[in-house]
Amino acid sequence: MFPVSPPGTVTLSGVDLSVSVEDSTAYETELVQLQERVFRAQIQTYLTGRRAAIVFEGWDASGKGGAIRRLSSLMDPRGYKVWPISAPSEEEKRHHYLWRFWRKTPGTGEVCIFDRSWYGRVLVERVEGLAKPAEWRRAYDEINAFERMLTADGVRMAKFFIHIDKKTQLQRFKSREKDPAKSYKLGPDDWRNRAKWGRYEAAIQEMLDRTHRPDAPWHVVAGNDKRHARLEVLRRCVELLE
Repeated sequence: MFPVSPPGTVTLSGVDLSVSVEDSTAYETELVQLQERVFRAQIQTYLTGRRAAIVFEGWDASGKGGAIRRLSSLMDPRGYKVWPISAPSEEEKRHHYLWRFWRKTPGTGEVCIFDRSWYGRVLVERVEGLAKPAEWRRAYDEINAFERMLTADGVRMAKFFIHIDKKTQLQRFKSREKDPAKSYKLGPDDWRNRAKWGRYEAAIQEMLDRTHRPDAPWHVVAGNDKRHARLEVLRRCVELLE
């Protein structure tokens, strides 16, 4: 049995959001090097039949999609899947909420990347009242058990929360509004969530406190600078897969 780390081991307040990568050439060089290492590690995962699950959570407009694109850019499509998680379908609502995620867990030789995940139960469903208090309160134990079953069966797991501040989020929202290629990413839900920043912040910290474990650790990544976040995600994923 894997113990949960003591509360406060991983915190939002402990993240230095001022970190940045200023040198464009150095960034591009390290990015390519890390992507090549991820590719080689993914091929070895495929050839040896290992499995891995990489989970992404974060504030709206924190850069999850960009980090996932850089992570998977050189991967062989035969050996990985990206699962974008949205609201459950009517069929999925008929089952326990983890049912739809069981069907997306990695098979032999696969790396599965989750763009949002089962943690929606203790984040958006909790804050927006989509889950009853009894449901989201028991979800921590259910999630820990779910992940432990996977890791005990050999699945390597890492979980990322990309953290930004409110000022950066507002700047990115306004930028999306003006960009025809990105405006589809911004909707009423994003503004509604932003208005509840404090409630989400409390829910995020409780999630970190109650589900950070040695077998499936949380990495809180500073995301105000997208270059830094992308490199940090790639470094951690290299460690996981190699």
